[in-house]
Amino acid sequence: MTPRWTEAELADQTGRTVLITGANSGLGLRTAEVLAGHGARVLLACRSAERGAAALERVRAVAAGAAPELVPLDLADLASVRKAATSVRELTGDALDVLVNNAGVMATAKGKTTDGFELQFGTNHLGHAALTWLLMPALRGGSGARVVTLSSLAATGARIRLDDLNFREHSYNAAAAYGQSKLANQVFALELDRRLRAAGSSVISVAAHPGYTATGLGDAMARSYRNPVVRGTIMGFSRLGEALLAQQADRGTLPQLYAATQPDVEGGDYFGPDQLFGARGWPTKVRPLAAARDLATATALWDLTARLTNVTPDPQ
Repeated sequence: MTPRWTEAELADQTGRTVLITGANSGLGLRTAEVLAGHGARVLLACRSAERGAAALERVRAVAAGAAPELVPLDLADLASVRKAATSVRELTGDALDVLVNNAGVMATAKGKTTDGFELQFGTNHLGHAALTWLLMPALRGGSGARVVTLSSLAATGARIRLDDLNFREHSYNAAAAYGQSKLANQVFALELDRRLRAAGSSVISVAAHPGYTATGLGDAMARSYRNPVVRGTIMGFSRLGEALLAQQADRGTLPQLYAATQPDVEGGDYFGPDQLFGARGWPTKVRPLAAARDLATATALWDLTARLTNVTPDPQ
């Protein structure tokens, strides 16, 4: 890959259709703006109608091709995931070229999804896995289609507790729950690609992470805590850390943009920043975590995800 690759080297994306989850802010919004600005038809999948509408206007203002469209999606509600998948298949005529599983919640106070799962695991992994499986017919109808799933440096050292994903037996730890969910994202991306290859599919699955990037997730994390002192403390430290150490979204978005668009990307690849142990820099191919490459964990997580979401895996 090209050293110090930037969005300026991005080829024309006219004729390609891209769905981006969490496209109302941060990495998702920046990804939507860049791809729309290079001619792609962008579908913005957002939970908040108000914030989604504002993001849609921003993307529409820079779009160089087809007008962007908004798709309501709450990843913490599997009924919403099913509805969104049906809508996307109808909007695209079962021809989707890129799915960017970007949305996420980070280190939130203990909470549950609509379906009763631990909030971070349910949103970051289960919602995206279900959406991906449900959209596979549309991806097979796309051209050179690929799925890009966002992991995180927080996956390093994390553990997936297959017997206690919802922290019923263990004390809830916000950071551990976040790490578990982002490791699950990485495991899923690799296992999906293995199964696509075994099925002889032309669709590929890859993963990316943004390093330490100022995305607004810190403020969202802080707002999830009811105690005003805790909320203020978390917000203060988060903003200080981002101001001193984090790179901006335009740089942090580069790994997922590369993964979503470049012709040399292969199934199972993982991309992240190349400096400060992956915390910042330019996009480069990095080695997935050993825990993410474990085949037994991948098989168990794949099967458990199917049972929990009640969605038939595709490919089977």
